[in-house]
Parts: sequence; C-alpha cells; structure tokens
Amino acid sequence: MDLFLFSFESVTGMPVIVGYVFVFLFGAAVGSFLNVVIHRVPLEQSIVFPNSKCPKCDADIKPYDNIPILSWLLLGGKCRACKGPISIRYPAVEMLHALLWVLMFWHIGFNPFLPIGFVFMSVIVALMFIDAEHMILPNVITYPFFVFVISVRIVYPLVFGESYFSDMAYWPAVNLGQYPAWLVSLFAALLGGIAGGGSLWLVGELWKRLRGVDAMGLGDVKMMLGVGALLGWRLSFLAIFFGAFAGALIGSIVIARQKDKDMQSQIPFGIFLGIGSVLAFVFGERLIGWYVSNFLK
Repeated sequence: MDLFLFSFESVTGMPVIVGYVFVFLFGAAVGSFLNVVIHRVPLEQSIVFPNSKCPKCDADIKPYDNIPILSWLLLGGKCRACKGPISIRYPAVEMLHALLWVLMFWHIGFNPFLPIGFVFMSVIVALMFIDAEHMILPNVITYPFFVFVISVRIVYPLVFGESYFSDMAYWPAVNLGQYPAWLVSLFAALLGGIAGGGSLWLVGELWKRLRGVDAMGLGDVKMMLGVGALLGWRLSFLAIFFGAFAGALIGSIVIARQKDKDMQSQIPFGIFLGIGSVLAFVFGERLIGWYVSNFLK
C-alpha cells in the first residue's frame, strides 16, 4: 500500500524542507483556531464570533498578539492589557498540532490523501484537549467526523483508487474484488467503525452489567466509530490497545499519588484513545508488519 505517490520536490520544484516548514507554520495557525474550538465548543458558543478575548479581563486580542506560539513567548504568558496569566495550554496546542501535522506529512507524503491526514490530526487534538478539560467528547465534533470519514471512504476510491486505505489489502476487503472499489471501501469502513466504536461499547456494556458502574462513555464510542471507519478494523484494535495501555499506565500513576487510592477515579479516556489513534495511523502498519515477520513466521 504505497501512499507516497508524489514527491514534494518533483511537484513544487522546492526542497522538501520547505514543505516541512510550511506544514509546521500552517499547522500552528490551525492550532490557534483549535484553541478557540477547545474553549468554546464545550460552552456551546460560536467558534466564529466574537473575536478572541482575554479570559481574564475580556479585552480583545490584537492580531499582533495572536501569532501562534511566538506571541505567548514574547508576552511572557501574560495578557498585554491586564497582565493576567494566559494558560500554557494555548501554545501547547499550537506546538503539538504543528508537530503532528509535520509527522503526518512525513508519513503520508505529498499526495491527495494528505488533507485527510491533517483533518484527522486536528479532530484528534481538539477531542483530546476538550476531554482533558471538560470530560466530554462533543457530538458536534464526533458526528460530523464520522460522516466526513464515510464520505472519504466512498469518494477516494471513485476518484483516486483504493490504495489510500490499508485495510483494503486485507480480509475481508481483499476477498471482495468482484464488487466496486467504493462499495468495498464503504463496507470496510463500517466494519472498522464497528471494530473501533462497537468493541468499546461492548466492553462498557459488559462492565456495567457485571459491576453496575459505567466504565465507558458514549463519547469514546462515537470517537472511535469515526477513527475505526478511517483506519479499518486492524488498526482500530491496535489504537484501542495503545490507548488502553497508556490509560492503564497513567491511571496507575494517578491512583498511586492519591491518598485514598480511589479505584473509581474518573480519567478522560479520550486522551489516551487519541494517543493510540495517532500511533496506529502513523506507525500501525509498520508495527503489525514487524510483529508478523518476527513472531508469526
């Protein structure tokens, strides 16, 4: 499954480092917008109007004070008007988002699937930080993301061919060659959504019936429904594995630091599902290939 159909140099005539710089800067700018999404969506506020304001004194943020990452550093993490502290979350989101876009550019290369990778990273970053702050994964993001993914799984095989989706080379999609590529891709997407979101729902439902407590929020299920539809069933299970491993590790540390050792402490699992999803998207096929070649010969 070769995603590297074009090279940046051959298409633009510029060295690839220029592409990385552009992706980083544009990613940071989009990350600045994501900060608005992360702050306003949980409060059910418009992400368009009004203009960005200081959360302390409500003063408008001037354009020259809204340069991603740089403005926060130049202002020393303080509002120009009231000198109140500005959360480090803002430059952190911008930096993380920019680096993830660079990672996606490295992974996918300069081809028509790159915008899809960028959208994927943006959605994951927004959901992770919203879940970290508000313990919710909003429907206004997860539902449109699922619809977007399903549309991509239909349109891309029709326009570009099926090589952009790694699950098309494996069971059951590989055994359905007699059907149109877009239909097979749609079927694979639905199977991936069931693997991602359905498996989480099943685990949560079983745990609720056995222990009488909710172990899995429906927001996590909806998030993985979209992730699974894009990545396919193999990478969906890998994303959940990575997320569960990271969640168990961090959760153990959090519980160990608590005085009362409350095993029922709520941890925003969306953060770890986001980490697992990114790892599965970028490194999943390489890891599966390495495991199969070394342990399943």
